[in-house]
Amino acid sequence: MCAGTGEGVGDREPAASTAVPSPVHRFLSELAGAFGDFGTIVPLVLAAAVVCRLPLAPILLFFGVWFILTGLVYRLPIPVEPMKAVAAVAIAGSLGAGEIAAAGLVLGLIFLLLGSEGWMAWVARYIPEGVLRGIQLALALLLAKTAAGYVAGDAAVFALAAAVILAGLVISVRARVPDLSALAVIALGLAMGISLHGLPGIQLAGLPVPVIPTLPDLSAALVAMVLPQAILTVTNAILATSLLTRDLFNSEVSPARLSRTIGLMNLASVPFGGFPMCHGAGGLAGQYRFGARTGLASIFAGLVFLSVALFWASREVLTLIPAGIFGALLLSTALELGRYSLKRDSWFIAVFMGAVALLSSMTAAFVAGLALAYAIPWAAGKIRHPDEGRGDTGSG
Repeated sequence: MCAGTGEGVGDREPAASTAVPSPVHRFLSELAGAFGDFGTIVPLVLAAAVVCRLPLAPILLFFGVWFILTGLVYRLPIPVEPMKAVAAVAIAGSLGAGEIAAAGLVLGLIFLLLGSEGWMAWVARYIPEGVLRGIQLALALLLAKTAAGYVAGDAAVFALAAAVILAGLVISVRARVPDLSALAVIALGLAMGISLHGLPGIQLAGLPVPVIPTLPDLSAALVAMVLPQAILTVTNAILATSLLTRDLFNSEVSPARLSRTIGLMNLASVPFGGFPMCHGAGGLAGQYRFGARTGLASIFAGLVFLSVALFWASREVLTLIPAGIFGALLLSTALELGRYSLKRDSWFIAVFMGAVALLSSMTAAFVAGLALAYAIPWAAGKIRHPDEGRGDTGSG
């Protein structure tokens, strides 16, 4: 289905690691890493399902299917996430299934064409690495800001979950054992929810209902969702994710390959009730932070989503976990992503873009960062060569 670089690198450890973990160690690490991005996925999915009146079962079903397929194809913990700009606009405007489906179909077609025709390589050539680092930092800061919102409403649970995550990290480093803190905090959250609300009953999923957008749905989607999401997808879901695979695994998954899978997953899922999906550098950082090193973590995550979709596809299941748990997971992901964004040769652009993102939006941060990245070498050239191109008008 997908060809390109990065195939088969999931079995490699990062350059800094020389020890060979045992099979049990690897299994537990992959299982823990599978939950590293749930703090991003679950709140967005739940909010979209509730506010936009979307059936939850097909959304979770397709997340499960594509997590498993992505793990098998890439053999790396490449995440599958809801498209954040689409989700944000849809939730803010209480948009319907038709408008969301229209945005997903258009975006799916765009990214399938970008991947299949080789355009992604051309796009990547004109976006400097410093801008991609800036996108990473901007996303890390926005994730931290979102985590702060969860803290405000559930400070005690957040503090407990953060302490568990910190303890897991310390124990993992000192005792050279898997960091199971993500598993621990999810289990803690479920235990709290069940003790307060009881065990939810089984609810079997029905067949997906086709969603056919109308022309008004299409026009609304193009204006409100497609443009901001396309920019975010190119920069974060494709180029920044590709860059982060190089940082983490010393082998880069090609941007064109990521573009193709994004196109395919949306064209195949959105017409049947799936939510628009993409990859993401934040999700990759989160899964890696909690131990994911191969596609097995994605397969585990997919099996979790499939199980919930088929047997417990009710909103009550997802609301069992307190918000503070998601806040702790998000903050840990933000710190992991942020540490890879501040490289020596691009920290100024990254910090500038992070500030713009916090004050405005990711789209504004991208435009401002791109302008700055091109302005800096241009200004440096003018300062160093003030007389370049003027010619000699002195002696004859």
